[in-house]
Amino acid sequence: MDMFNEPLFDLSGTVSLVTGAGQHGGRGIARLLGRQGSAVIVNDIVPALAESVAEEIRQAGGSATAQPFDVTDPAAVADGVAAAAGRLGPVDILVNNAGNGGAGGMGRKPFLELSDDAWARIAAVNLNGVVHCTRTVLPAMRDRSWGRIITISSGMAVHSQTTGYSHYGAAKAGGLSLMRHIAAEFGPHNITANAVVLGLISEEDNDMFRALAARLPVRRRGLPEDLAALCVFLASREAGWLTAQSIHLNGGQYGT
Repeated sequence: MDMFNEPLFDLSGTVSLVTGAGQHGGRGIARLLGRQGSAVIVNDIVPALAESVAEEIRQAGGSATAQPFDVTDPAAVADGVAAAAGRLGPVDILVNNAGNGGAGGMGRKPFLELSDDAWARIAAVNLNGVVHCTRTVLPAMRDRSWGRIITISSGMAVHSQTTGYSHYGAAKAGGLSLMRHIAAEFGPHNITANAVVLGLISEEDNDMFRALAARLPVRRRGLPEDLAALCVFLASREAGWLTAQSIHLNGGQYGT
């Protein structure tokens, strides 16, 4: 491809799977992938949310199908991906966006007060779900010698500014490591694997978010559009030499 003579970030002819795409950042990612020409498999554990986003993409002139399944269930993932691939084709681009239990989720708890069940619930989605989805789509990517895998992580995976989320941070850090190993193993098959380490991103506008955003160099919170734009680049043919990276999308926040 000659990028000087072709439209940039054109995803026509590809099929994308976005997990947890029924709302917020996942919805933004799915919609922008669709706008760039990818046929989108919109996954969410809530069927109505998945169908709503798929309909938004179709109304905008794109191609999309809703495919609800629980990423923590490997059989459900395999069946769901197979069913959606039967309608749109095999998955070329996977965005592991489904997650739970961050600052807005299960609430803060000191490490010694976290139960085994709390650890298991967080790991089931934020780490095991990434494993299940990645393992399901990789064989077809390898057969076609092309693929893009993007995992959405969190700043809590790499710093300890906010205490009380050790289970969430540990699970999200596992996703970062997994992407590096997938990149090394499947790079010879023209498959890239990267992670996005998110900072403050929200559609909400309130006093708390404004106060937090005021500390950032860019002086604003991140929006779903910011995340979606980065994911479109990572999913593109132009990003073929970018792999095994954890890209920090956080408005310039830095901390350990």
